Amino acid sequence: MKVIVGLGNPGKEYENTKHNFGFMFLDYISTKLNLGSFKKFKNAKILETKINEEKVVLVKPQTYMNLSGDCVIEIKNWYKIQNKDLLIIYDDFDIPFGSIRYKEKGSGGTHNGMKDIINKISTMDIPRLRLGTGGLKNENEEIISFVLSKFSKSQMDNIQNIFDEAYLKLREFLDK
Repeated sequence: MKVIVGLGNPGKEYENTKHNFGFMFLDYISTKLNLGSFKKFKNAKILETKINEEKVVLVKPQTYMNLSGDCVIEIKNWYKIQNKDLLIIYDDFDIPFGSIRYKEKGSGGTHNGMKDIINKISTMDIPRLRLGTGGLKNENEEIISFVLSKFSKSQMDNIQNIFDEAYLKLREFLDK
């Protein structure tokens, strides 16, 4: 069994913002594989399915980004999974837009949601897939304004290609 957590913030005002890249990717997977819709479960919206005969749970925490660890620890304990079977997918402004980075472990870097997950689970040994949003446009821009801003039209036009590539990385994780 695998649990795939896409990070984001609940609510219409956060749709298509950079901080919701994880939610957007899970929606892409749901559509691509014709999985149906997410349902409310504990502090999350989840979608349970099978991929290659293995149970897979897609999770969108509803705790807001900075408290993502509350949802992740609850889901991890409910499904009784090991860290190696948990994948966190999130936006990262420290890497260029369109870049995808997979790591088996590491710090949360500048991402408060990932830092909270590491803190609540008490380990950095958590696989993650980082989706690059690019850096700040100028030194006066605040990080919170950047991550809560919407993607530009040209960026939205490229998201399908980014998600296609990220899906290949996800399949590698699922095949382990």
